[in-house]
Amino acid sequence: MRRSSHLLARLARAALVPLLAAATVLTAAAPAQAATLTQVSGFGSNPGNLTMYAYRPDGLPSGAPAVVLLHGCAQNANGYFSNSGWRKYADQWGFALIVPEQKSANNSTSCFNWFETADTARGQGEALSIKQMVDHARSSYGIAANRVYVSGLSAGGAMVAAMLATYPDTFAAGSIVAGIPYRCATSMVNAFSCMNPGVDRSPAQWGDLVRNAYPGYSGARPKVAIWHGTADYTVGTANATESRDQWTNALGVSQSPTGTSSLPGGTTLETYGADQVRLYRVAGMGHGTPVDPGSGADQCGTAAAYFLDTICSAYRDALFFGLGSGGGPGDPGDPGDPGDPGEEPVCVTATNYAHVQAGRAYQSLGYAYATGSGQLMGLYNTFATSALRETAPGHWVVGC
Repeated sequence: MRRSSHLLARLARAALVPLLAAATVLTAAAPAQAATLTQVSGFGSNPGNLTMYAYRPDGLPSGAPAVVLLHGCAQNANGYFSNSGWRKYADQWGFALIVPEQKSANNSTSCFNWFETADTARGQGEALSIKQMVDHARSSYGIAANRVYVSGLSAGGAMVAAMLATYPDTFAAGSIVAGIPYRCATSMVNAFSCMNPGVDRSPAQWGDLVRNAYPGYSGARPKVAIWHGTADYTVGTANATESRDQWTNALGVSQSPTGTSSLPGGTTLETYGADQVRLYRVAGMGHGTPVDPGSGADQCGTAAAYFLDTICSAYRDALFFGLGSGGGPGDPGDPGDPGDPGEEPVCVTATNYAHVQAGRAYQSLGYAYATGSGQLMGLYNTFATSALRETAPGHWVVGC
């Protein structure tokens, strides 16, 4: 019996040798673990009691940009990270993602508390917690101080407005998706009327709310993209116009668009000032983040509840933020710029001045001419408007 046991042991050891050898080869050949969304602790005093997650693509260098993503109600950090499409461009163009998460202990439906004054003031509550996450990313990951951006949906979109208003010295740009103007509501009592039908104030009144969020601030303010579905019955469509009024006034530009463009997914883009404010209206879309699943350069995301298959908003925002290939701080990411990777040509209607500034036209002796075709467009000023169509890279013709 003892001899039989020894024999079985020897056979078992012999059988293990090739298995261990194979395991060693597989281990040596396995690639390094891919980057994942990771919870981060100890990022600050965290007065808003939020949870921090971060995603850093493999090999991310020091000085890389970062985008803060703020989920909507009944969502969480991982769901927004997985479905919104932002991960694709973080990997492709090399930037970090900071993803705060609300706790049910703070809000029963996991909404960021965009309507509570204590959470939307500089140096307080949830707003300060999010700012501390950015500071932690700067000190621990080497994130570029002048290239931090923020985007969010619904309650997260309303919180984007709060972050842009209270910390204009932290964020270079932001994207408000199906959101609400800053300080529309100051308690849960009036939050619902802000959501639907919305509150009508003058541009100056809206702008004052932003200016009062950081009294005495005289630096540059972040540029802003606004997204809204024309069939959004959760956050009324009036909020798109009111947000436009708030941010054009805060940035000191007219409420009249300097250009309009037709984009995929039934989307109309209005640009204001020198592309400082954008308003995307997505025809027939309800309440959610616009995504466009697919493998195309301008496609992203996963269709799901509150992730609606229309157009990839992350792609457009990344270009607007200057995060695209070859982009840099201040890159306008114009939808008609043939330098945008994977961008389909579009028809752009704008003032002749705006066309020249965007490179779609050039000016000579007080007149504007289409780049490429050289067609006369009229006087080079902000009063003459033309429609231009790109027929080949860098070749624009008059008329759409």
